[in-house]
Amino acid sequence: MIFFVIGGSGSGKSEYAENLAMGLKRQEQEKLVYVATMKPLDEESWQRIGRHRKMRAGKGFETRECYTHLEQLSVEQNEIILLECLSNLTANEMFSDNCRKEQAEQVIKVGILHLAENCRHLVIVGNNVFEDGAEYDAMTMEYLRQMAGLHRFLGKVSDSLTEVICGIPIEWRKL
Repeated sequence: MIFFVIGGSGSGKSEYAENLAMGLKRQEQEKLVYVATMKPLDEESWQRIGRHRKMRAGKGFETRECYTHLEQLSVEQNEIILLECLSNLTANEMFSDNCRKEQAEQVIKVGILHLAENCRHLVIVGNNVFEDGAEYDAMTMEYLRQMAGLHRFLGKVSDSLTEVICGIPIEWRKL
């Protein structure tokens, strides 16, 4: 099953998604796997990664770093995957050294389906980056276009869709 959790920066979406993934674990042989997509490029990103690691400490997650090529990530049927987060993965696919700029949306869709088909449950965290109303350069607009495509895709294929606003989960689609 696919669970899509979205929210703005600092909304509480990560904590909600972690608790959701932990609540999906029903049997001892199931494993919690945190797929980290934030590529540490500067002090701010290292601090954010540190905060997320601290939040997960003691919760039983195994961390796998996957900055690009999600479709190649090895997963097992007994794993509950928490993918954090879609916006970092998209940026990595579009702007990193081995980028797949124009194909980012499509290759991420393939990667998401790969994970969903090969794990027990998939929880995906996405950022709501569409409401500031600012005008951006062409590359940023392309990033936003591809992110919107991924959000629409997940809106169709997800079994559950929850938006977290100020720490309050709003379930748009529930099981």
